[in-house]
Amino acid sequence: MRAKQFTLTAFFLLTTLAAQAQTVYPVDQAQILAGSRFDFKVELPERVAQADIRITVNGADYTTALGKAATYIEKEDGKDQSALMLRDVTLTKPGNYAIKVSAGPRARELSWTVYDTGARKARNVILFIGDGLSPAHRAAARILSKGISEGRALGKLSIDDMPHMALVATAGIDSIITDSANAASAYATGHKSAVNAMGVYADRSKDEFDDPKVENISSLVKGRLNMAVGIVTNTEIEDATPAAMVAHTRRRASYDRIVEQFFEQKPDVLMGGGAANFLPNSAEGSKRKDDADYIAKFKNAGYAYAANAAEMKAAAKMPGTSKLLGLFNTSNMDGVLDRKIIKGGTVKKFPDQPDLTEQVDVALDILSRNPNGFFLMVESGMIDKYAHLLDMERAVYDTIMLDNAVARTREWAAKRGDDTLILVLADHGHPISLVGTIDDDMTSAPNAPMRERVRVYAKAGFPNYPKPDAEGYPAKIDVSRRLAMFSASLPDHYETYRPKLDGPNAPTVANKDDAKVYE
Repeated sequence: MRAKQFTLTAFFLLTTLAAQAQTVYPVDQAQILAGSRFDFKVELPERVAQADIRITVNGADYTTALGKAATYIEKEDGKDQSALMLRDVTLTKPGNYAIKVSAGPRARELSWTVYDTGARKARNVILFIGDGLSPAHRAAARILSKGISEGRALGKLSIDDMPHMALVATAGIDSIITDSANAASAYATGHKSAVNAMGVYADRSKDEFDDPKVENISSLVKGRLNMAVGIVTNTEIEDATPAAMVAHTRRRASYDRIVEQFFEQKPDVLMGGGAANFLPNSAEGSKRKDDADYIAKFKNAGYAYAANAAEMKAAAKMPGTSKLLGLFNTSNMDGVLDRKIIKGGTVKKFPDQPDLTEQVDVALDILSRNPNGFFLMVESGMIDKYAHLLDMERAVYDTIMLDNAVARTREWAAKRGDDTLILVLADHGHPISLVGTIDDDMTSAPNAPMRERVRVYAKAGFPNYPKPDAEGYPAKIDVSRRLAMFSASLPDHYETYRPKLDGPNAPTVANKDDAKVYE
């Protein structure tokens, strides 16, 4: 009995120690590009003397593999918690790396995989990201822009016609659900991170800019290959997806500092909204907390500057333009529906905002002047913004715009031969469902409540949007039979949010006509 008690005590002690073990960055199972730079950090749950900390990589002292000793922090942020930090580490040899960290009775073992890439094939790489793009957005965009008859679409989206397709798991290291910052950071660095973070592993320190950094694609292609870099969006340029191509922070909302990092890294083409955080605090419309004028700073650094579509196109026509900053709205740019059809949003204040297709044309023109090739990230970011607002029509029209940008880029690449890789991705989805149509014909059913106007299955039929224009946009959205797109993130009946242990859940009951109705 005493032996059993001892065994149980030892088990619980070891379990507790494991739960309080060291936190190590990069994390377990990290995949690291050979030669890329990253920061190595060990966080200890308590105050530990430096002499009591032992770290090995593949059985040898860590300094052999990582090249130098880490800085010891006895009390991180003044707390009784020690840490070790080593900046700008590189591992050049591909293979598996076993890391062991021990401090007193606590030990932690983890592994990294260092990989290398094959010989370079593409001169140019273009990454399209539909922020929040979901299957329902694509289906609706196809119906509106191509039409549908006898159960078949009358054409494919350019996105549909890509030669390869894959699914991507987007979970982060802190949650199964990611956000745009974490997702875009994973694309830009190859490292998974945490919600709100980009280009870093989010640690426990107070400073949101001192977290362990990982090198991103903009730094890699400029440093290794002297390629040009372009970042294009229709959201604020400081927003999560475009910022993740360059910035290092665990707080995506730190726009002022993100602008500063843009200036430090200097991508060759930078276009979107968000001028408010480039303007000095004294300027009208500014959101900066200081009086720094980053538009002036970029100009002084040799950038052409454009505040509207006309200036953007004029800058591109100048053969000497190799760097361009375009800021077309103080906040997010207006979407297609407002710019081209309704003239709502901020269109009166910013009447000459470029379309994403026009931004891409200009970016391709300027970036292709670099003899070493380029990396270009293009985001249709308002898909996500509108989906959050449940503004389905605007989200779908911006999905069509994304597809138009992809189509034009594919045409551009085809003329060049086989030197350009084009990728089209979503960073995460939205719980959007295309369930049928909404029949708003008041003459056929004048007193029917709105809920009964939602038609599903055989009653759904087809929407009656007008024939789209040459760009795929119907000129009218307030038609009598339109697509029924809804958020599926919440139940529309009573829900306990617990497993149904007594059998399949039946939230509906049959009425006298044997139709299912909600209890």
